Amino acid sequence: MNLEQAKAEIKQLRELLNKYNHEYHVLDQPSVPDYEYDKKMRELIDLEEAFPELITPDSPTQRVGGEPIDAFEKVQHTVPMLSLGNAFSEQDLRDFDRRVREGLKEDVTYVCELKIDGLAVSLTYEDGRFVQGATRGDGNIGEDITVNLRTIRSIPLQIKQQEAMEVRGEAYMPQKSFLALNAAKEENGEEPFANPRNAAAGSLRQLDPKIAAKRNLDIFLYGVGQWEAGTLASHSERLQHLKELGFKTNPEWRKCQTIEEVIDFVNQWVEKRPELSYEIDGIVIKVDRIDQQEKLGFTAKSPRWAIAYKFPAEEAVTKLFDIELSVGRTGVVTPTALLEPVKVAGTTVQRASLHNEDLIREKDIRIGDTVVIKKAGDIIPEVVRVMEDQRTGEEEEFHMPTECPACGSGLVRLEEEVALRCINPNCPAQLKEGLIHFVSRNAMNIDGLGEKVIEQLFRENLVHHISDIYKLDREELLQLERMGEKSVDNLLKAIDVSKGNSLERLLFGLGIRYVGAKAARTLAQEFETIDRLREADLQRLTAVNEIGEKMADSVVRYFAKPQVNELIDELKALGLNTEYTGIRKSDQKEDSIFAGKTIVLTGKMELFTRQEAKEKIETLGGKVTGSVSAKTDLLIAGADAGSKYDKAKELDVEIWDEQQLKTALDE
Repeated sequence: MNLEQAKAEIKQLRELLNKYNHEYHVLDQPSVPDYEYDKKMRELIDLEEAFPELITPDSPTQRVGGEPIDAFEKVQHTVPMLSLGNAFSEQDLRDFDRRVREGLKEDVTYVCELKIDGLAVSLTYEDGRFVQGATRGDGNIGEDITVNLRTIRSIPLQIKQQEAMEVRGEAYMPQKSFLALNAAKEENGEEPFANPRNAAAGSLRQLDPKIAAKRNLDIFLYGVGQWEAGTLASHSERLQHLKELGFKTNPEWRKCQTIEEVIDFVNQWVEKRPELSYEIDGIVIKVDRIDQQEKLGFTAKSPRWAIAYKFPAEEAVTKLFDIELSVGRTGVVTPTALLEPVKVAGTTVQRASLHNEDLIREKDIRIGDTVVIKKAGDIIPEVVRVMEDQRTGEEEEFHMPTECPACGSGLVRLEEEVALRCINPNCPAQLKEGLIHFVSRNAMNIDGLGEKVIEQLFRENLVHHISDIYKLDREELLQLERMGEKSVDNLLKAIDVSKGNSLERLLFGLGIRYVGAKAARTLAQEFETIDRLREADLQRLTAVNEIGEKMADSVVRYFAKPQVNELIDELKALGLNTEYTGIRKSDQKEDSIFAGKTIVLTGKMELFTRQEAKEKIETLGGKVTGSVSAKTDLLIAGADAGSKYDKAKELDVEIWDEQQLKTALDE
């Protein structure tokens, strides 16, 4: 292929991939399965590697993040990015309406939008190409974060408009991404983010764009900064135009003719707020007509034609009566506040993670304190502050131990970690947590061997290591409390059945650092046997799609340990399967009925466990998610299906029963 042929092919592939990307990330209506997108992306990557002179910043291949940068350059906003005035009550909204009407002396229509809790950014396009992205900063000067914003797949790298245009929006982190990120941080001994907003801001200010690319950020565009060719007469028309250009706009907005309609919209979202998959902290109200906005003008800090109604943060006051320490399976020692039960955001809270000693010192939290708590991002219980004026003098300062509370070994703080960690490989707490993880549903899934039974077996010195599970003796088990013949026989049968599990379950169960259930399946499918995996070097591992250097290095280090290889050999001798038994890459059917579809499981299943159904669907190219949305292609409903079934009917999503799923899988 010569240069001109490559140029034409690259142009065609980019247009196709941009179309697929827009359908998936903006419209929630993918037209092709994931493997087709990946296939075309691979073709484009190969062509650009062969003809590097044809690589451009707006190519879909550039979203994964380039090389780290030294610092962010400053950006002068041509049109200032002003903040909005706040309203905290219905009366504040009525006062805003009165000021607007007095200033205009004519009828007014408002547009109400959800106030996304994220980071305000501006995007500049020239000749239809995304050329610069910046933070709000102080309103006049922001920071150039173009490299990181490119990693957000809902931001179009090209638009069908040649005139220069600067648009504005809110970059945010969806709740699912926030929970996964914090779980990974806790596991690695790193300090978690307090809320999704901080997580989004922290991700966009990473000097290494590859980190931002992994954080699964999203964006909603809500306005225009500079647009010389703009002739649209209203804000609502601008929102529609942004959508037509390919930008992702939030669909939950409404035109209101009166302030009563505005207040009704606000009250509705106070109630509906928990249903969203992202965080909002209020409602933005804007005068719709642009000429009226211009007539009202600005104060020194904010526009007179807009206001932000802020939701009240739901907090509660309770007593912190103790701090408990737990040792995780990776050795991280985590302090947890034990609280007098109190209701927050609809649930009773009795515990709140304190994360690490630095946070306890920063907030000066003491045992016996009266504290204010809330749910960070309405999700995770968090101690907000101490009510120092209620101290009696009997409160006790808390100090993290220097020794592991489980085994007495000295605790260490590894480089760049905020957590204290026990590095004793024989620490009983780590061994026990490792066993609990190994038998868990997403790992070896041994029925009847739950957390309490593991603790009992561990206490009775019947299991200490993974291999001990497969050496359990029937007569010894019968001597234990609450272990009758039937339960023992069922347990031993379940243990024996688990020996036949596919490799990905064993890999996840081993607890290799950074290797979650999805990565375990990817590795198992790629290498097919544990022997091939443990022989793989760093270069071979990083060549696998979705396996980064950090994870690859962890896998190499794990299998370099002599005791790990002894364990693998022992498990093989005990009869455990160490091969991948799922659908291999070479055997995957691209025309599978599930390929490229987003599927939700709900209700009680009888023919499969939920996890079995999920795995079977995913090996055939389907994607299983937890909630029904416009993106959902299929709902599979077991017995007693509830709200997800109702929502699927409302959205006209195709619905199957469990027998239909079985028939499709058998075929």
